[in-house]
Parts: sequence; C-alpha cells; structure tokens
Amino acid sequence: MAASNIALLTISVTAGVALSQYQAVTAAGAIASDAGNAVGFTQTGGAIGALVPITVVGTAIAIANAAVAVGAALEVDGAAGRVITKSAGIAVARALTAAAAAGDQIEVLVIAN
Repeated sequence: MAASNIALLTISVTAGVALSQYQAVTAAGAIASDAGNAVGFTQTGGAIGALVPITVVGTAIAIANAAVAVGAALEVDGAAGRVITKSAGIAVARALTAAAAAGDQIEVLVIAN
C-alpha cells in the first residue's frame, strides 16, 4: 500500500541546496543534519533557489533509512534527510506506518522541534 499523508500546515522555503521529495529539512532550506532538528518534510523536490513546499504540521511522507516499526520515534539519519528509529538524536517524527527496509516511504506524524 502506498504511503499517504494529511498536511495541516504547509510552508514554502527557498532551497539552499538541491532538495528531493520527502526529505527532512531545516527552515533555512537545507537537508536536516544527522540526528538534528528538522522543520518538516519536503512535499516535492526543488533546485537551489526554488520554493519548496514543506509539511510542518500534520502527517507527512518520509523515507526510511532502515526498518522502522509503527509507533517508533524517529530521528534524521545521514546526509540524505531520511529517518531511522530514534537513538540519541532529536525526535522529528513518529512512524504511523512501518518500513521493512531502507528506501521505503512511510507516513509520519511531524513533531515540532
């Protein structure tokens, strides 16, 4: 089943780097750092300087970087803006659907931070 989402608040940020769809990003338009803060998740990709819509409240689609269980708190993993089960980083979302492997699209509840 394909991942879906309900965005309650979407903002646009100017991409400071080339962004891909469903990445965790900062308010400055950068890919969120490993275990760091994220304002939300991109709805589309965009080239440097493009306005990119970001889901900041509600549910979003994210890309897992490993298997993830439903209900798990998630943090950003690596330079690609993907998510993994939280260990020592900042919780940016909670998994609403499971991921069996890296690259799976999952629905997440965005956590403001």
